[in-house]
Amino acid sequence: MNNIYLPNLVTIEDIYEEAPDVRSFRLVFKDPKLRDTFEFKTGQFGLYSAFGLGESTFCIASSPTRKGYIQCTFRKSGRVTGGLAQLSIGDTMGFRGPYGNHFPVDEWKGKNIVFIAGGIGLPPVRSVIWNVLDRREDFGNITIVYGAKTVADLVYKEELKHWEERGDVNLVQAVDPGGQTPDWKGSVGFVPTVLKEAAPKAENSVAVTCGPPIMIKFVLNTLLELGFEEGSVYTTLENRMKCGVGKCGRCNVGDVYVCKEGPVYTAAEIKRMYNDF
Repeated sequence: MNNIYLPNLVTIEDIYEEAPDVRSFRLVFKDPKLRDTFEFKTGQFGLYSAFGLGESTFCIASSPTRKGYIQCTFRKSGRVTGGLAQLSIGDTMGFRGPYGNHFPVDEWKGKNIVFIAGGIGLPPVRSVIWNVLDRREDFGNITIVYGAKTVADLVYKEELKHWEERGDVNLVQAVDPGGQTPDWKGSVGFVPTVLKEAAPKAENSVAVTCGPPIMIKFVLNTLLELGFEEGSVYTTLENRMKCGVGKCGRCNVGDVYVCKEGPVYTAAEIKRMYNDF
């Protein structure tokens, strides 16, 4: 019987410094067969291990349309992520996954897509963004609203520049009041306020959001004001994950095991799980 807790070995092929204490790893499986056959769907997550320290749960931040590698992005915040932050290109770490459900991207064909993210909440959304952009002809207008506390805290700065320069993407960047630099040309304000000012059309549209819970709460209210239906707004609860297979109980909300049924939910589904969302 296979050990469900036994990770696959992966090599760090590249490291990207995204923001203070935030970095991305480009990972390739050591097993050549697995490298060629590994598949996942956008929105699924994995458990990444620093040997001797434990595992941490992050989304797979790359898109399934990009083959041969996976990418994760994390903030150094504890024992495991601190250990991962000490690793270098060429080092070995562990990966378990993919786990969870996924964003139903195929169901969105022909629709406009609005992405709203705050701070370190962009990595889960990044997977969906690149999935959609790699199949650009399948979708309508694409709007990305992204904000962080300060300019330095914006992640994926090179990709933000690329999205800004594309003629088929409407990118709105923002930083919190006081977080701008003298040369900042983006918006200044909190993400829900900036979203309301951008006013994307709700008709034939789907929204994907991720960020701090308080941000998601106000983003949802703003989307409802703009005419979006709760069933067409998606987010991810990957921050509730621990073991990934529904054994430890950390992810449960009432009788719902998020790692088995989630982490991707519509706003309507989440409101049935939480009294205050």
